Amino acid sequence: MFEELSNFRKYLPSRKSFRNMSPIARREFKQGMAFLSPWIFGFLAFTLLPIIASLIFSFMNLSITDGILSTPKFVGFDNYIYLLKDRQAGVDPRTWITWLSGGTPTSMGVTITFGLISLPIGILVPLGLAVLMNNPNLKGAMIFRSLFYMPFIVPFVAAVFLWGGMLNSETGWINRILIAMGMAREATPDWANSTFWVYPTYTIMGIWGVGNAMLIMLAGLQGVPTELYDAAKVDGANGWHTFWKITFPMISPVIFFNLTLSMVGLFQYFLVPLVVNNGTGRPGGATMFYSLYLFKNFFTYQDMSYGATLAWFLFLIILLITFVLFGTSKYWVYYAGDSRS
Repeated sequence: MFEELSNFRKYLPSRKSFRNMSPIARREFKQGMAFLSPWIFGFLAFTLLPIIASLIFSFMNLSITDGILSTPKFVGFDNYIYLLKDRQAGVDPRTWITWLSGGTPTSMGVTITFGLISLPIGILVPLGLAVLMNNPNLKGAMIFRSLFYMPFIVPFVAAVFLWGGMLNSETGWINRILIAMGMAREATPDWANSTFWVYPTYTIMGIWGVGNAMLIMLAGLQGVPTELYDAAKVDGANGWHTFWKITFPMISPVIFFNLTLSMVGLFQYFLVPLVVNNGTGRPGGATMFYSLYLFKNFFTYQDMSYGATLAWFLFLIILLITFVLFGTSKYWVYYAGDSRS
């Protein structure tokens, strides 16, 4: 949002340059602004103003009770202080560490725990598929690339319903296959309703749609100069050394791109637990992700101020993580032709 605004302002002429324009240039500028006015109005009305309003709400006590909006009252940083003490939000690391040792689930703890499972898999699986698809000896590579990419274009809600049916503990065909292979019905996984299996279930659903990340990494692999591989072969390097010393550094910007998007998507993880477990947090609160907890405060409890506080805290967390990723990228991300001191 801020990048769009800065790019837009970059092309606006100053008052002095506008006065020095020819009549034709002025007319063309006014016509261009007229065509841009719907976007400007939409940006102001549906993006910038709601962001400013939510920031103001986070410093107020504002809620809706029985359809009646309460009288706004300025409370300063009280909402943020309450957020740090809210055990269900769990933004204090001590609260979700307590959950990991057997305490009550917290939304931030659930999000971080799921990220520790899904993020590495979400990076390694598309990377492995891209390396496989980049093999020149693979027959039918174009067909396999299309097949791996096709799930990504399926509407996500439809895909979640599809997987919810396949992983159903009673009627799902995955459990039916396990039973046909000799597993007792009582021993089959209760995929989405078990605290042990729910995170692997969500991870499997995410792996099904890695086609886009695979194609991005495949494009990075195909951009690696072949003469580097020829030189490594002459020097007697094996496959692992070739990958670690040549392939990984050359595609590290692509990995960094996917890692950044995956990290941001993790803290906004919302749709799967909302559809599969109806946003209830079952089983045992293990699916009450931070974004879902934010959503419930806004639209279920209708606590506008606390919901806005949760949203702005989420923005700060994502901003901090993004800064950390970009700050550490200089140690492992290699840009060809980039000189570093």
